[in-house]
Amino acid sequence: MASTKMILDLDTGVDDALALALAVCDPRVDLIGVIASYGNTLMKTAAQNTLDLLHLLHADEVPVYLGESQASTVNDFEVMPISKAIHGDNGVGNILLEKSPRSIEKESGIQFLINMAHQYQDELVYVPTGPLTNLAKALQIDPKIAKLIGNTTLMGGALTVPGNVTPFTEANINQDPQAADQVFTAQEHLTMVGLDVTLRTLLTKAHTKKWRDLGTKAGQTYADLMDYYIDAYDNLGIDHRGAALHDPLAVAVAIDPSYVMTISLNMRVTHDQKTKDYGRTIGDRERLLEPPTTKVAVGVKSERFVHDFMDFMIAVLKN
Repeated sequence: MASTKMILDLDTGVDDALALALAVCDPRVDLIGVIASYGNTLMKTAAQNTLDLLHLLHADEVPVYLGESQASTVNDFEVMPISKAIHGDNGVGNILLEKSPRSIEKESGIQFLINMAHQYQDELVYVPTGPLTNLAKALQIDPKIAKLIGNTTLMGGALTVPGNVTPFTEANINQDPQAADQVFTAQEHLTMVGLDVTLRTLLTKAHTKKWRDLGTKAGQTYADLMDYYIDAYDNLGIDHRGAALHDPLAVAVAIDPSYVMTISLNMRVTHDQKTKDYGRTIGDRERLLEPPTTKVAVGVKSERFVHDFMDFMIAVLKN
């Protein structure tokens, strides 16, 4: 029986698609909804990608909500060329997915998160794998959720390794550093799963061949998705050994924290445009003497995680 009430917050590109499959498959998870964000693609595209992938995974019962469509400090959003190169023009490797029969929910994703935080409190696990704009907006509307949500496990940031947008900044944080700073300084029970650990969890075409060999539509589609991602990593010189399982690792850690080793540290995100100190996830000097509310993953049991991830993926893709 599922022990975790989970909300995913996805800017649904390739690794988000993998995170979604893991949450759908793991019997410990009751996936009560997905909030769409901008980032790897446009917010409404991410929402439709999510619906279509849930349909592929035979999980049409999971509702999808719209979040914010751009960062908190701007009035519009354009997908970065590097995001299109990695995830495809449509966010899912330019694969045409069968359209879901389900529609996007009319209630806003922000209000859905607030309502679920009050309803489930300690039982609720929230996993944002894109920008933190949606959570920051929810905190502005209802600051009480900072203490209500049982656990927030985010994919983003870099503490001990360089960023992947600038030498200091990771892509999700870079989208909206002001919102990320609000989250890091206000939200309790926060775990950062950043590049420090995700870059150590690689998938290769030897893995995706196992999905393809299942002979199912889902197996073929997910193999095509991940192969596109692996090729992008190779062609862009990101990593020639395989592609990182960024977002799935965050979902896995939200379910089982023992996959990673963490340090406890109150953190903030820099956003000073004048000095160019922008988007750095770092210890908060103002709160160094206060009890820490954030854990930062700095080590990962990568072999165990990849093995378990493959087991779950084969289980969900074989039907």
